Amino acid sequence: MKILDNTLFWVVTAVLLTLTFGSSYDNYIEPFLFVSMLLPVIIGTVYFFNYYLVPRYLFEKRTFKFALYSCYLSIVSLYLEMAVVFVAFILLASYRYDHMVPLAADIPFLAVVLYSIVFLYGFTMLAKRSFANQKRIQDLEKGKNRQTNTFLLVRAERRVHRILQQDIDYLESLGDYVRIHTSTSTPITTKEKISKLETSLPNSFLRIHRSYIVNTHKILSFNKEQIQVKEISLPISRTYKKKVIDALNRNA
Repeated sequence: MKILDNTLFWVVTAVLLTLTFGSSYDNYIEPFLFVSMLLPVIIGTVYFFNYYLVPRYLFEKRTFKFALYSCYLSIVSLYLEMAVVFVAFILLASYRYDHMVPLAADIPFLAVVLYSIVFLYGFTMLAKRSFANQKRIQDLEKGKNRQTNTFLLVRAERRVHRILQQDIDYLESLGDYVRIHTSTSTPITTKEKISKLETSLPNSFLRIHRSYIVNTHKILSFNKEQIQVKEISLPISRTYKKKVIDALNRNA
C-alpha cells in the first residue's frame, strides 16, 4: 500500500507539473519531457530530506546539523535544477532560448516548485505518522484496560452477568450466540459476537478457531491439531494454527 500511495503521489505530481509548465506553451510534449528530466531531482531531494535529514537530525533534536545539511541540500538541488535547465536548453530547445518552455528557465520559480513539493510531502508524512501514533496509543490504552479488567460483562437472560475472567475455560460460538464455559457454574449463553467478546479479553485468551477462544491458563495439553481443556478437545483451525502454536510455545 505504501508503494502504491507513493507511486500515485508522484504520478499526480508529474501531471500537475506538466500542466503548469505547459499552460503557456503550444503543446504539452516538451513540458512533459522537461518534467521527466526534472522529476528525479525533485524525488531525490524529497526523499533525502524527509527520510534522512528529518528522522536523523530533526527528530533527534540535532537542529544545528539539520539546518546546516538542509542548506547544503538546497544548494545541491538548485545546482541540479540548473543542470536540468541546461540539458533541456540543449536537447529540447536546440540551443535556442526562445524555444525553451517559458517557465523552465525561471530558476526562482523552479526553486519554489521544488521546495513546495518537499514540504508538502513532508507534511503528508508527518500527518500520517501522527495518526499512526495516535492509533498506537489508543491500542495500548485498550490493551492496558483489557489486562486490568478482571470481569467479562455479558447480557444473558435479560440480566448482565459479571464473569471472572480467571473462571472462564473457553468461549464457543454457536452462530448468533456465544456459550461461555466456566469452571464455577453452568455455561452462560449470550447473544454476542465472539469477535466482540475477543476484544474485551486480555492476551491470556487465545483465538484458536472461528468458533473457539480459550483461556491459556486452562490448557492441559496441545498439539498442532487440537487443545485439551479439562476433558474437552478443541480444534485448532488452519487459519489460526501458526499464531496459536507460536503463542503457546512462547508461553510454555
